Amino acid sequence: MSLLAKLQKPKYVYFNGKISLWEEANFHISSEAVLRGLNVFEGLKGYWQPDGSFGIVAMKRHYDRLCRSAKIMYMPFEMSYEEFEAAHHSLIKLLYTPEKNMWVRATLYGEDGHWGEGSTTNLVLTAYHVAKGQPAGMHVGISPWQRAADMALPCRVKTSTNYQVARFVKIEGRDRGYSDMILLNQWGRVAEGISSCVIIVRDGKVFTPPAWEGALESISIDIIEELCKSMEIPFERRPIDRTELTIADEMALVGTLAEITPILSVDGRPFGKNPIISALAERYLAAASGTIPHRAVDFSLIPAPMESSVVHLEPEHQLVGVA
Repeated sequence: MSLLAKLQKPKYVYFNGKISLWEEANFHISSEAVLRGLNVFEGLKGYWQPDGSFGIVAMKRHYDRLCRSAKIMYMPFEMSYEEFEAAHHSLIKLLYTPEKNMWVRATLYGEDGHWGEGSTTNLVLTAYHVAKGQPAGMHVGISPWQRAADMALPCRVKTSTNYQVARFVKIEGRDRGYSDMILLNQWGRVAEGISSCVIIVRDGKVFTPPAWEGALESISIDIIEELCKSMEIPFERRPIDRTELTIADEMALVGTLAEITPILSVDGRPFGKNPIISALAERYLAAASGTIPHRAVDFSLIPAPMESSVVHLEPEHQLVGVA
């Protein structure tokens, strides 16, 4: 399934403003990235299109969110969108292969600086192959760990620091036999999954927690909302109580990497059929892969490559849990 993508060791990364070998992309032990774990990041996914081009979904929206995260974290980021886009294209063209789609982690690391003074940053791009097709369903549990409040560690900031609790929850879920876990907020209501947002279906309507409940300001959720409108499926952002996870008709995790991953059971309580989730998942993939375009799914397009320019790389290491 997509949330357990294989972590590969590609030959190339984008580091310090240029394409570099994987082994050469290093930070000093005294950097802010190492000392304080200072970074903000985005995950972007690219799909092969019917005309042979390669489309990266919602790149401008991911760039804008990265800029917002950097602003909240007092991290300077002067790269233009055009430079950001060009960096992605240059790396992907070295690594893509026709058999797989790709997921790119764009991480802005703190480099020099001390407690916000004299800060400099370094954008690093790492790109990985992911299987084509829809993600398989999964069984999840509900964790006692809580998503942090906005006054503690704002969830609208996409930073690795925010995923420390997710690491705890991932380990807990693995011990309990679950692929993913649901985190609650300080009021005991649904926040999100380990690295994805949550949607539920009740009486033919789709619901998801709003950002003030501890959910990421999700680009994928915005896309799902537009898909629902065009499919005449009611969609609402509102608080979701824990007990609603038990009585919901359907449920799914939503994210760039997760796409729309059906949830088969919560804490051992199975769901039945999932017609609305399945319909949304099929429509999302059709839009992302370009077979049935949708106005909500925009692309940064890399033109169809010459066959000789496609580099075939095999993963050298395997590890689950790409965030």
